[in-house]
Amino acid sequence: MAMVPARPPWREFWRVRRIFGAGVLEGLTFIHRQYGPFVRTRLPLQLYFVADPACIEEILVKKADRFRKDRTSRLLSRVVGNGLLVNDGESWRRQRRLLQPAFHQRQLQSYAAAMVGAIERAAATWQTGEVRNVHEDMMAVTLNIVAEALFGADVSADAGHMGRIISELMEEFGRILGLAARFQPPAWVPTPANRRFRASARKVDRVILRVIDARRRNPSGPAQDDLLSLLIAARDEDGSTMTDAQVRDEAVTLFLAGHETTALALTYSLYLLALHPECQARVADELARVLDGRTPGLGDLESLKYTDAVLHESMRLYPPAWVMARQALTEVEIGGFHFPKGAEFVMTPWVVHRDPKSFADPEAFKPERWEGDLAQRLPRFAYFPFGGGPRVCIGNRFAMMEAKLVLAVALQRFRFEVTPQTELTLLPSVTLRPRHGVRLRLAARERLDPVPPAP
Repeated sequence: MAMVPARPPWREFWRVRRIFGAGVLEGLTFIHRQYGPFVRTRLPLQLYFVADPACIEEILVKKADRFRKDRTSRLLSRVVGNGLLVNDGESWRRQRRLLQPAFHQRQLQSYAAAMVGAIERAAATWQTGEVRNVHEDMMAVTLNIVAEALFGADVSADAGHMGRIISELMEEFGRILGLAARFQPPAWVPTPANRRFRASARKVDRVILRVIDARRRNPSGPAQDDLLSLLIAARDEDGSTMTDAQVRDEAVTLFLAGHETTALALTYSLYLLALHPECQARVADELARVLDGRTPGLGDLESLKYTDAVLHESMRLYPPAWVMARQALTEVEIGGFHFPKGAEFVMTPWVVHRDPKSFADPEAFKPERWEGDLAQRLPRFAYFPFGGGPRVCIGNRFAMMEAKLVLAVALQRFRFEVTPQTELTLLPSVTLRPRHGVRLRLAARERLDPVPPAP
């Protein structure tokens, strides 16, 4: 085996730069197809692009304790503080232990009604024949779901306001990422971007810290089952609890991660089903057979196998968490190569999920590929929309339950169709967003009787 990973030759530098200039997704796809699954950049950095499932498993699982979040990911702390998404080491392990009970199966079951109720209330306002931006719709639905699950009645009514504030923070972070190649002044330097950041962060703090204070003052109040109450009440093995700052950071992390990524998975699912009406008809047939016109519940999810396959295939083609990276804390060997402390490794589900070695006809939307034993036959990290290893997304079961229930209700009510206005331009930022939304036409679902909205 070679002593170092492949590296584009200097004569290809401008070609590679030109392709990356057209789009980072195109650039990453090109370098892996041209130079292999483990590629070193020509930039003066110890930066490596990894698309080999076995090497990704080494980084995320087998040698996870030798890595931390990369430098760009740590910038996200300006948005979410020191929440699970960016935390590291023993502090991360403690917080993970404290949060884990909030995502046990019994607790997840209590969120199902809120999930169904949110999409039913939204769908009740939709009209047959109208063209809607389904990305906006799904963001609003999942925002209401996570607000109710996280905060209960205290601020769920202000979910839209909270969502706008956090969107402001994310837009500022997107601008920071866009300038990542330049010097980034520390957060305390009063640049215009940093001042905007602090102003938005203070708005978030005012809402969340007010609710935290109210809960601490009245721990036996009516809101006992939401995630915020569980965070406040959580105790570690030594009896310690989270500080208000820690609760705030985890609440913002859950609020952000709990609605944006699921909304994107739903948006891309509806888009792909609109492009493939035969697949959409098959989902509708499954819903009619399993539900017989009634509202879906938690007990129905196991039977909605094709609906589940649609979500898996959508996240394969358009993974909301499209990239993740790690930085080596020590010298480390990965894939037989030796790397120094500080080396950074970029792993891209977008590329790995479209590898023809793992997926036949990888660019095609084929939900049926997941109906057999494909998931068991694949290498462990040939498909990893929720990450993996100790840092696998803590809310992955919450997200899948939410996505299946929302998709089922939406497709019970309406058929989604493409129009001349339908286009998809991707914006790879913290998540993989549609730059201009996704506009689809709503058509009547003739084969099902109307389902009345929840009381």
